[in-house]
Amino acid sequence: MSARAHIVPVFVPHLGCPHDCVFCSQRQIAGQTEPAGPEDVAAALAPLRALPPRRRELAFYGGSFTAVEPALRRALLQAAQPWLREGVISSIRVSTRPDAVDADVLGELRAFGVTVVELGAQSMDDGVLRAAGRGHTAEDTCRAAALVKEAGLQLVLQMMTGLPGATDESDFDTARALTALEPDGVRVYPTVVLRGTALFGLWQRGAYRAQSVQEAAALCARLVPVFEQAGVAVLRVGLHASDMLGAAVAAGPYHPAFGELVRARIWCDRAAALLAALPTAGRAATVYVHPSRISQMTGQKKENLTALRRQFGLFSVRVCAAACAPDALRVTCSAPAGMQAAEQQGEL
Repeated sequence: MSARAHIVPVFVPHLGCPHDCVFCSQRQIAGQTEPAGPEDVAAALAPLRALPPRRRELAFYGGSFTAVEPALRRALLQAAQPWLREGVISSIRVSTRPDAVDADVLGELRAFGVTVVELGAQSMDDGVLRAAGRGHTAEDTCRAAALVKEAGLQLVLQMMTGLPGATDESDFDTARALTALEPDGVRVYPTVVLRGTALFGLWQRGAYRAQSVQEAAALCARLVPVFEQAGVAVLRVGLHASDMLGAAVAAGPYHPAFGELVRARIWCDRAAALLAALPTAGRAATVYVHPSRISQMTGQKKENLTALRRQFGLFSVRVCAAACAPDALRVTCSAPAGMQAAEQQGEL
């Protein structure tokens, strides 16, 4: 995707959506109870006039925008037009369901200045989609993705991990299937149990086991590279934190810095892969990374260093800044100070 724009969200919670997915409580996720109207578009954009110019994008989130009643959908889009002409925003993005997309509505979106369509695919396993009450199939996602690209719009796909009926392997299959659709970006959301949802009832009855933060972070740390190695931008991992959402979470991998936990786990896994090829028992390891990656390599409360030390029987682990590319990684292992032994090293 092009350089990241500053997102100005306007939420249309549950508007246009014909289904109640087992996990869904868009009002709590969005942090508001009433859907937006044209006046809310102006309220969100007017304060930006006083700020320094930058690339900004109006985003209609929270519902299935292309399934919103046509008159309201057009009114919301029309309300954004003066701000587009004035240059306060440079583009518009919308989120919607895969089964609420056709060539006509995509043509309308493009005429109103929409440049990005986000599709809530969630899973590419039809059994998981049925268990989640999604009301669409994986084939619907494939069809909609093709239509979005044919319309000349950028495509973002959203997936969820840990849905009812899903396994780590089915989530991997979903990531691979979404990558094959060649999206411009993806968002990855671990499933959390929100009070008042059907999933909350399943969880209370013991019919659904929520992932822990650690389990979900470990899984996502293996999924994110699937996308990034294929050149697909990972726009977000984990739900955006808010007081309303935090109060609604009953169980599951909700963490205000979940994305950072995942990035830290990715670096830990990479270092572990290098250490696995070296003699480590009783030795001192040094991990060299770009200065901007030190916090991610260290992990929260130095948990990566602790994990590596325990896993490989190391005497100590430290992280040092190096003059290298941002994604480069080098690991050395040597005897602790005062002991003589040859240094071993690995590098990515």
